[in-house]
Amino acid sequence: MKPSCYETWNHALQEHQIEKVQFYRCRARYPRLHGKNAIRGYHGFGGEIDVAKLTTKSGLSGWGQLSADIGEAKKAAELLMDRPLTGLFDTETGILDDRLRAFDIPLHDLAGRLLNIPVCRMLNPSAVLRAPVYDGAIYMNDIIPEDRPFGPDRVIQESIDDVKQGHTILKVKIGRSHQWMAHDEGLARDIEIVRGIHEALPGTAVMVDANDGYTLEDCIAFLEGIGDTPIYWFEEPFREEEGKNRALKSYLQKERPMTWIADGESMTDIPLLRDLAQKNLLDVWQPDVCGYGFTKWRALMKEICENGWLASPHAWGNVTKTHYCAHLAAAYPHHIPCVEAVPGTIEGIELQGYRLQNGILQIPDQPGFGMELVWAPEI
Repeated sequence: MKPSCYETWNHALQEHQIEKVQFYRCRARYPRLHGKNAIRGYHGFGGEIDVAKLTTKSGLSGWGQLSADIGEAKKAAELLMDRPLTGLFDTETGILDDRLRAFDIPLHDLAGRLLNIPVCRMLNPSAVLRAPVYDGAIYMNDIIPEDRPFGPDRVIQESIDDVKQGHTILKVKIGRSHQWMAHDEGLARDIEIVRGIHEALPGTAVMVDANDGYTLEDCIAFLEGIGDTPIYWFEEPFREEEGKNRALKSYLQKERPMTWIADGESMTDIPLLRDLAQKNLLDVWQPDVCGYGFTKWRALMKEICENGWLASPHAWGNVTKTHYCAHLAAAYPHHIPCVEAVPGTIEGIELQGYRLQNGILQIPDQPGFGMELVWAPEI
């Protein structure tokens, strides 16, 4: 990649200035009810996301989800106004001032639109317009509603349904023993459901996510209990720390050498994750794409690539986050094996350019992130 590429792009952005910042609240909708995970109750049918639209003096706009709360974003909005865009954003690295972190995604989208390139090709001009994804929507719907639980068959059927929609990798929530069921009963249910999914879909890869709801002993008991069921990765088995990670990694290397440990989504501690990765006790980095920050992810991916590590930015919450992660995966295909697919839509946002087929999300060859904000209530 030639530095002149970024010099040319930055030169093109220098003539642009932002003159209007608008905030909107959009409603996300999942195609079905998502119940519980190990630590949190009902996830419902979707929530709300706050976005910012940035319009330049030439009338061109970019938009995206905020990476900070709306109050912080409104206070920082004046920092965007009437300045050359190159004083806010560098095409090679991202935002230039951490006080602009709320607008990390909108500024990337705006720059891509002004340059007429997809964001992934701003990150890497050779980026492919596709990204492998996994289904992140297999929740504990067997234990809801409390007065008349659906039972294990519900989760297995939802897995089958999602494979029919084009998924080839499923992430299954486990950890019922943490608070929702008696310990032994909950662990047995985790085992039953994961085995049941594998038996129903033998050609589909399965990963599991305990959301820090297991102990080390639970992890070993679960892995022993599922027998020969292969596991792609084990996500958030417990709150990450060297001793427990070392013990789990030792077990995996002996019994399941093809299973990775993925972590870093919650209470993200970059020095800890770095230390674990350097000691080969963490395989897949997972800070959130918005919570950690798109610009920070760009810098982190350089370190991950240099060290030969793997990553999968956390995306759960809404489908736009999946698409942001897909652009990172398209730019770094050798180090982001797959990203989390959040099913559903967002009212007032056109997402049609993104297509899922055989586990691969096709990214539209459109400027910015390739999504259009049509309408939402302004806030």
